[in-house]
Amino acid sequence: MAHKILVLGGHGFIGKSLVKALTSANHDVVALSRRNGLDLHCYDSTKDYLKRYQPEIIFNFVAHVGGLPYVAERHAVIFADNTRMALNLYRAVQEVCPESSIVNPLSNCCYPGQAEVYTESDWLKGDVHPSVYSYGNAKRFIYTLATCYKVQFGVETRHFFIPNAFGPGDRTNPAMVHALNGMIIRMLNAEKEQHSTFEIWGSGTPIREWIYVEDVANLLCLGIDRNLELQEPLNLAQGQGYSIRESAVMIAKAIGFRGEIVFRNDYPDGAARKIMDTHRFEQIFGNYRFIDHYDAICKTVDYYRSILFEPAKGRLNNTCARVSG
Repeated sequence: MAHKILVLGGHGFIGKSLVKALTSANHDVVALSRRNGLDLHCYDSTKDYLKRYQPEIIFNFVAHVGGLPYVAERHAVIFADNTRMALNLYRAVQEVCPESSIVNPLSNCCYPGQAEVYTESDWLKGDVHPSVYSYGNAKRFIYTLATCYKVQFGVETRHFFIPNAFGPGDRTNPAMVHALNGMIIRMLNAEKEQHSTFEIWGSGTPIREWIYVEDVANLLCLGIDRNLELQEPLNLAQGQGYSIRESAVMIAKAIGFRGEIVFRNDYPDGAARKIMDTHRFEQIFGNYRFIDHYDAICKTVDYYRSILFEPAKGRLNNTCARVSG
């Protein structure tokens, strides 16, 4: 069944892939962002757009966030911006399109900072990590806000936990992109400039779960097609992770970087292991096949090589080595 869908933040990293997946599934999709006039900071702007389009489903991918150094300098602004935009969205939905349902992505940084396995039933049992205090708590606020609007006004929301996403379509400033994309951009530059070393903060041993952006989009699209009714947030989970060192080695192989990867043990590692529990995901999505991690890295390397170093050619540089099977 086709739905009338708004993707807020539809010109951003995940939003672009989601619009493509939803359109391929024959939904009636409109991408909105500041690029075409939407400003969620402004209630009147938010209300006017929702009144005009009257969507059945709203994906809320608008967020003010960046890399850890960026967030560390802007805790108050990031919390205020994200909560203000959410307040405007829910108020506008309740007033002009109360039958619309909202889909909210929740970053895995919402989980307690000391947790090593992320189980949905435990996600509020502890404080978020201090490094993401503003953004993690802003996302927790949005969950609480959604619950309040459900109780008082009947506004429906589905929440999905998304692990560390990467892939084509993100920005090109390493300080502003998702972590693995940032490493790929920095190493591409190091290879181009023929650096003999590549530095990574920490020991490289912590294990993290990564998800390719097209898998995020495909799973969210499947969730709509199956008309999921979720009472609690759901992990988009593989239950498998790779150490920072393993991912860095894969990136070096994909790029062809021959320098030494240097791990700075004088910087903290954070938790040793952060993996999502898959129990509920497997009940709903069964044996969904995620793209292989190395293949996803190769696709991302090809994308960034093409936009960073070959803008005039308009084609991907397919020099990335791949593993078959």
